[in-house]
Amino acid sequence: MEISVLNIAGKETGRKIDLNDSIFAIEPNDHAIYLDVKQYLNNQRQGTSKSKERNEISGSTRKLKKQKGTGTARAGSIKSPLFRGGGRVFGPRPRDYESKLNKKVKQLARKSALAHKALENKIMVIEDFNFEAPKTKEFISICNNLNLNDKKSLFVLSEPNKNIYLSSRNLQKQKIALASSLNTYEVLDANTIILVESSIDVLHKMFKVS
Repeated sequence: MEISVLNIAGKETGRKIDLNDSIFAIEPNDHAIYLDVKQYLNNQRQGTSKSKERNEISGSTRKLKKQKGTGTARAGSIKSPLFRGGGRVFGPRPRDYESKLNKKVKQLARKSALAHKALENKIMVIEDFNFEAPKTKEFISICNNLNLNDKKSLFVLSEPNKNIYLSSRNLQKQKIALASSLNTYEVLDANTIILVESSIDVLHKMFKVS
């Protein structure tokens, strides 16, 4: 599929670039997307939640009342989960949420996410650009030119660029990602994907297409 290349002023340059159909025009596999996003979110979890069980609560183990004859339920230690301040039953314990996913499934998920955006016409290609120094105002100006101000957008670069990253860091709805480390969650979370022209070659190499 071909798409027009824009400049940072939001105007067409008169050039078009080919987005490989084996990436951007495949039949999206929603189950692969689900598995990849689930793994990504699981791997973000710290797994440090912890609550005290009855054997970890400090307090007396004295029996509160006699076993029989009170007319109420029998009760043992004040540390019982039935009492306020007692231990918690089956509470969270520190655990590792990290999971693994087959590389081919991850690759299919990323391509499916990009294909979804292509089907929805939410992919833009702009010329490579740079800033002489970090300037958030200049980055906002580019977003205005591309009509991205009120939308979550993901700028995909071919290589790290400190000035672009620092210029966008304070903007809540704009994010920067590298083509080589693009993940399914980032693609789906963005309303619009802005591919810097040189990043397309990186994507083609990453997915091993010519």
